Amino acid sequence: MAEGKHEAATIAAAGARARQAGGSVFGAALRRSLGTGGRYLGQTMRLMVGMPDYERYVAHVQRVHPGQTPMSYEEFFRNRQDARYGGRGKVGCC
Repeated sequence: MAEGKHEAATIAAAGARARQAGGSVFGAALRRSLGTGGRYLGQTMRLMVGMPDYERYVAHVQRVHPGQTPMSYEEFFRNRQDARYGGRGKVGCC
């Protein structure tokens, strides 16, 4: 029971701080959710049209291959284009 009271007090305190700042707890949560949703939507749209995600690639290289230098954006874009459309000198799908 004391745990529930503590949680209610925490929520009430957050609400008071938000109102004091001129907003609401739900408004802040909604803005965060919309921002996250917007990022996911943008990433999905880029993937649907075949546009590579360079920032994600750089983060991966830094995290998984710390000694390796990431490709420049131009190298990365060309690499992804070649991988998608068949590479050097090939025109069309066949």
